[in-house]
Formats: sequence, structure tokens, C-alpha cells
Amino acid sequence: MLSRSIRPLLLAALLASVSEAALAQSQVVREIRVDGTQRIEATTVLSYLSVRPGDAVDRDQLDQSLKTLFGTGLFADVGLTVQRDVLVVKVVENPIINRIALEGNKKVESDKLEQELQLRPRTVYTRTRVQADVDRLLEIYRRSGRYSARIEPKVIQLDGNRVDVVFEIDEGPRTPVRRINFVGNSHFSDADLRDIVQTKEAVWWRFLTSNDSYDPDRVQFDKELLRRYYLREGYADFRVVSSNAELTPDKQDFFLTFTVDEGERYKFNKVEIRGELKGLDVEPLKEELTFESGDWYNATAIEDAVVALTNAVGNQQYAFVDVRPEIVRNKENRTVDVTFSISEGPRVFVERINITGNVQTLDEVVRREFQLAEGDPFNQAKLKRSEQRAKDLGFFEKVDVVNNPGSEPDRTIIDVNVTEQSTGEIQIGAGFSSTDGPLVDFRIRQRNLLGEGKDIQFATTVSRLTQEFSLGYTQPYFLRKDLAAGVDLFHVRRDFQDFSNYNQVQTGFDFKLGYPIAERLRQRLIYRLERNEITDIAAGASAYIFQQRGQRLTSLIGQELSLDLRDSRIDPTKGTVLTLSTDLAGFGGDVHFARAVLSAGWYKQVFDSNIVFSLTSELGAIFGLGEDVQIANRFFIGGDTLRGFKVAGIGPRDANTRDALGGNYYGKITAEFTFPLGLPQEFGIKAHAFTDVGTLWGLDGKGKPVLDGLGQTTIPTIVDRAVPRVAPGVGVSWKSPLGPLRIDIAIPVVKQKFDETEVFRFSFGTKF
Repeated sequence: MLSRSIRPLLLAALLASVSEAALAQSQVVREIRVDGTQRIEATTVLSYLSVRPGDAVDRDQLDQSLKTLFGTGLFADVGLTVQRDVLVVKVVENPIINRIALEGNKKVESDKLEQELQLRPRTVYTRTRVQADVDRLLEIYRRSGRYSARIEPKVIQLDGNRVDVVFEIDEGPRTPVRRINFVGNSHFSDADLRDIVQTKEAVWWRFLTSNDSYDPDRVQFDKELLRRYYLREGYADFRVVSSNAELTPDKQDFFLTFTVDEGERYKFNKVEIRGELKGLDVEPLKEELTFESGDWYNATAIEDAVVALTNAVGNQQYAFVDVRPEIVRNKENRTVDVTFSISEGPRVFVERINITGNVQTLDEVVRREFQLAEGDPFNQAKLKRSEQRAKDLGFFEKVDVVNNPGSEPDRTIIDVNVTEQSTGEIQIGAGFSSTDGPLVDFRIRQRNLLGEGKDIQFATTVSRLTQEFSLGYTQPYFLRKDLAAGVDLFHVRRDFQDFSNYNQVQTGFDFKLGYPIAERLRQRLIYRLERNEITDIAAGASAYIFQQRGQRLTSLIGQELSLDLRDSRIDPTKGTVLTLSTDLAGFGGDVHFARAVLSAGWYKQVFDSNIVFSLTSELGAIFGLGEDVQIANRFFIGGDTLRGFKVAGIGPRDANTRDALGGNYYGKITAEFTFPLGLPQEFGIKAHAFTDVGTLWGLDGKGKPVLDGLGQTTIPTIVDRAVPRVAPGVGVSWKSPLGPLRIDIAIPVVKQKFDETEVFRFSFGTKF
């Protein structure tokens, strides 16, 4: 016989089995009761159930309701039970987050980490969301090269079913790339390819960069850089087989290995242009090609040719142009035939241009850089050029431009997504030069004032010889047109005692208006009003300098015409630049003259290497209009403008006092080779071999009697010879982390006995 204590248990088990059996066959629920809610209304819980009072329910329906309630993320626990004809829903609510804190982070700012968190105060806490945020934070640390970082989330229970979430962060050391290896390369050494990729090996001098830490996105970009490099050098079959990053067991270092298949090097064979547009003459288009048969294959040159041909054909009023390079490889002869097929492209128009991501910068600032507008025929070359123009603004860290299908088959929508970067600058500089000695430089600038692209800056430079203050403002799109209008105020005091025994003070302003004539041809108009004062003349100065004593007002208009065909304005390797500037003074004021300066530069890579040869020259002339040219307006040559000679080291000079008097005419030319020293490219160290040739001559008033410092009439002896000076030399430049540095040694081999020479020249400056 069963004991009395066991009988109730057996009865309960029997009833449960009967209930399960009943649910398997469905059971009618007359009532639904919700237990355990605190913040959440019972009606909210009921809304997630698939069961209603009076429904016949089975186990599958209850399981589905259970999953739905858990899926809301509102509950830590849910239970569904049927007691007779009542469905009891028992819930345990997830707590509400009161506060989120980050502790232990020093290398990565809290603001940057908080941007990645999906958890927010006053939202529901779940373990899944916390773990997702931990993964996001770890990804940030991995991308900054800290693969040994650890993050532990801590939950602090508070009253009212609230919690504080604290992420305890152990950032760990940076995980550097200890070694970069290449497998399969025979035509280029490992050292050559390490200069190409952006990822660098960790060494002590890279303490200011993060390129020596492992970043998978950077490695992907490195693969593309390698591909571009080989295709540019003629290896048309090149491919990156794999890239493998191995983390040491102690998680202290990475070893990165690129396996490449170089293939053979190809040359161009046939290079042709085939025009399929009615009336198109392809002969003039051949001038747009920068390569010919026999040159090494260059994929970049082909891409450039597609853009150049598209623009050239578009300039002939063909709205819809499709330029396709047809490439045929001959592996036996290792040659490539290229035919540029020019046909009518699909008739697609720009429906809309959407700009997103700009918080401060106005849409108009981005839109005006686009060579396409709503309703224009779509042109891929113009789209690429527009993207580059937007990047060149310098307002954005990233600019992504894509075109997507529009509302109709012949419509396209251009989506522009930008990521803004800081455009405000405060620069404090220090430096040293052979001429000025120690110097201090302070500048404050906002390049995107009010998000309208306006540029305003204040600058001051103080050195032993120069004290300069300036305030400038530029409106790049004056009157909503491509007109760069600006005004500059300046006050400059220069000490010329060392070479001419006087000081000069300039105070004034100028107005500037620049506009494009063509894509790479611009002109700028200038009006300047300036007060010049020659002061502090030494007792033993030349009588010609005493003649210049006092103040004079200069009112002039000028223009500058510039054609820039270089590949880079900062560090050109090929191309040409021409500039012609002219000034005419005499529209009011005390001085009257006409002045012109013509400058030219030509750059080219030589010997199929990183050696760049440049040839730069300048010619200048100034003519007095009914009067002698004043010393404040004459040309001075020497120092940085003619190495091997001091500042104002050549040109007309008083034979007795040796004071430099400046000249009315000058010419100079520099031939220079710039080449690497075999050090890693990232060092920014280059060597230079150059020859400077220059001359300065012409002085108004020679032979005329003048009053000296004692008030006596005299005719000074002036030495003035229009003969060239020549100074070959060598130099080293370094783009150091603290600023640019350059050292030059030049030996004057052709000079005049009255010239002032210097062999060594050093300059260094920094901004921080």
C-alpha cells in the first residue's frame, strides 16, 4: 500500500500528464492572466500572444508565443502554463539601463568608443546587446593595432530594476607588424615592395604613425597598391595570390606575408583610336595619348587616356560618349594591342544629386564642385573629375560618389556621401634659417567658415630680420559664381641693415579676384594699396639709399595668369607650369611703374625611376613711368632664390659702401635632379643635385648727383654688370615629423668680385 506522503505527488504527476495530453489535443482557454510586470503594461504582454480568451490552444501555439515574447528583448525570463482553463503568463522584466561608463581607456578617446555603443541610458538591458557592444569596441582596438585588448562588462544592480553598465577596458600594448615578407617576387625586391604598401614594419622611428600596426582593411588596400604598381610597370598578368597575417602566440606581433604572381612584362604594340560617332575626326585625339608603340605597358596611362579622350570628344559637343579600351594580349611576343573604341553612350540624364554626411558644410559648397547638374547628360569622366574636386576642397576626410538607377531607365541618381574633418587650424611654429635666424610663427585659420567654404586667417611671423602681421579673407564663390574674391591686410617690417643699411616698413591691403579660363588655366586680378617707408638708414649707407628715405604710397593693379599641368602642386613628378604676372602702378599714389614676371617649370621622371628632373626659370623686369624705380619696388636676388650667394648677394651695388641697391631686370634658371637616398620612402628624405644660374642688373639714376647722409652732393660709384652667376651644388631635404628641413651646399664657380657669397644654407620650420 502506498504511503500517504507519496499519494499527493503521484496525483500531481497524473494531473500534469493529463494536462500535457490535453494541450497536445488542444484546450480551450477562458482567461489569460499576466504576472510579474512592473513597468510594462499587461495589455502590452497580451499583444504579443497568438492566443486570445476563448481560443483552443495547443503546445505549438504556446511555444510560438513564448518565442515572440523572448524576441521582444523586454524580458529576462518568460513562462507559460495552463491551469485548468486559465493561461498564466509569468514574466521577469529586463532591467533598464541607468548609466553607461567606460573605464581604463587611455589610448582611444571615450567619445570615439561611445559612438559605437548601441546601448543607451533609459533603454532595456540585455546580455546579447552588451556582448554585441563588446565586440564593436574590440574591433575599434583591433583597427588601432591592439589585438590583445580585453573588455569586461560589469553590471551593477540598482533599486527599481535598474542597472549601471561599466565596460572595464584593458587596452594592452599595440600589436605591431614585425615583418613583411613577399613570396613570388623576382623583378622587384622585398625592399621595393615594402615602399609600395601602406603597412610598414615596426621600428623605433615610426612612433608618430600607426601604419606599423596590423589593420585588415589596410592590408586589402595594400593588395590594390601592389596591383596598381605592377600594372603600371608593365606586368599585365600580375595578381596577388594571397595575403596571410600570423599573430604570434603571445599576441605581441604580426608577421605579414604577401604571395604574388608577377607574370611577364609587356610592351604596347598597336595603339589605335576607333571612332564610331558620325563626323568624329580621331586624328586630333591621338595627341591626348601619353604613350605609343614600344613603351612599357601601363594600366594607369590607359585609364588616364580614357578620361582625356572622353573630355576631348565631349568638348566637340558630343553629349553621350562611351570610350572603351579594347586590350588584346599577345603572350608569345609579350605585347599588348590597345584600341580605344569611341561610341555613343547610353542616353542617360542626371535626375538628382543627393549629398549626405555633411553636418557643417552646406550642400551648395559640395554641389558647386560638380561638373554635372540635374538634367545634364550623364558623363562618367565628369563624375570622376567632380569627385576629385570635392576631395580637393580639403573639408572632408572621405568622399564617396556613386550613381544609382533613377525613376526611369534613362535617369540616374548621383549619391554623394561625405565624412567631414576639422577645417579649423591653430598653428604655432618655430624654426631657423641662415637668413632670418630663429623665428616664431603663429597662424589661426578657418578654411570652411560657417560651412560656406569661406577662408579666413590671421598670421604673424617674428624673426631677427622680419616682423610680419597679416589678416586675410577669401570667398571662393563670390556672387555664386566661380570667382575667388578676397582681401588681405598686412603690416611687415624688414631689417635690411646687413646688406643695405636700412629698414623697410610696408603697410597696406589688396583685393584679389580669381576665375578659371579653362580647366587648368586661371587668372587672378589684384588691386593693392601700400605705404612703403625707408627708415633707420645707417650713417655710412650709400647716397642712393639716402635718396630713397621717407614714405611713398603705391597704388597698383595687377594680374596673374597661371597654366598648371603638373601631376601635383606639392610634389610634382611630371608636367609643366607657366605663370605670367604683371603690375601697373600709378592709379593714384606717389610711384609709377610697370612690372612683369614670367616663370616656368618643367618636371619629368628620368631613367624610368624615382629620379625627377626639373627645370625652372624666371624672368622679371620693372620700368619706371616718368620717374626712377624706387628701391622698395626693385628686384633682389640671392639666398633661396640663387643658392651660393647671400640674400641680395648679386646685382647693382655701391662700390664704396657695398650696399645692395636692387635691380630692374633679372633672370634665373635652375636645373635640379631629385632622387631617393635608398632609405625607406616614408622617411621623406631626398637628395638634390642642382645648378643655379642667375643675374640681376639695371639701376635708374646711375651717374646722377645725389645728396649723401651729410647733405653733400656726390656721385657714387655703382658696379652693375649683366653677366650670369653660376653655382652648382647638392642638398638634402627631409619632411620630418617636426617640419620641413633642407640643407644646401652650393659653390659659386662664376661670380663677380663684388658679389656676396655663401656656401652653406640651412632652413628648418615646424608647425604643431
